[in-house]
Amino acid sequence: MPQTVWIARHGNRLDFINPEWFNTATRRYDPPLSEDGFIQAAELGQRLKSEKIKHLFVSPFLRTIQTANEVAQIMNLEMKLEAGLSEWHNSQWMTQSPEIHPQEFLATAYPAIDWSYQSQIYPQYPETKADVNRRTAATIKQLLSQYDEDILIVGHGASVFGVTQGLVANIPDAKIALCSLTKVVGNVDNWNLEFYADTSHLSQTESQVRLN
Repeated sequence: MPQTVWIARHGNRLDFINPEWFNTATRRYDPPLSEDGFIQAAELGQRLKSEKIKHLFVSPFLRTIQTANEVAQIMNLEMKLEAGLSEWHNSQWMTQSPEIHPQEFLATAYPAIDWSYQSQIYPQYPETKADVNRRTAATIKQLLSQYDEDILIVGHGASVFGVTQGLVANIPDAKIALCSLTKVVGNVDNWNLEFYADTSHLSQTESQVRLN
């Protein structure tokens, strides 16, 4: 049977709505979702609730965890935190390696996280565009070598692109909107892109798509 890989970007983030948040944040490169970001995440969960997804892999950043958590609650799934899906460690966006929230906080706030899972790949700061594309492509190939059921990836703009490109050559040059959804179906080395960066499940989307 063919396998389906669903790939979603996180919902809207607080620092997009309130840029001043960044100036006083303890972990300024790990913002939470904004209020409408949680709405988007819930809509993503409603879109996917009838799908046969068995495994949910999530970037360990707070905004991706919060997005995936909405889906996990609707679909009764555990979240596997995978560092290989992390945000692009771009030195033009970040002056240092990004600090994410500690396990002590995440374990309490998000009990759906499966702490027995260990990441396959870890990013290194700083990364070029080619670096993050290689990292995310290697991550999805590693995951698919171990999991043959339908999976959902929740990541960032760069990791959505890299994961998709790791499976399908010459993907469309489309904007990857917040909480958009991509579907790839196939097996082994034969993958087909059914749709890319779709937002039809969302009640609201941004007027100008930002990558970071």
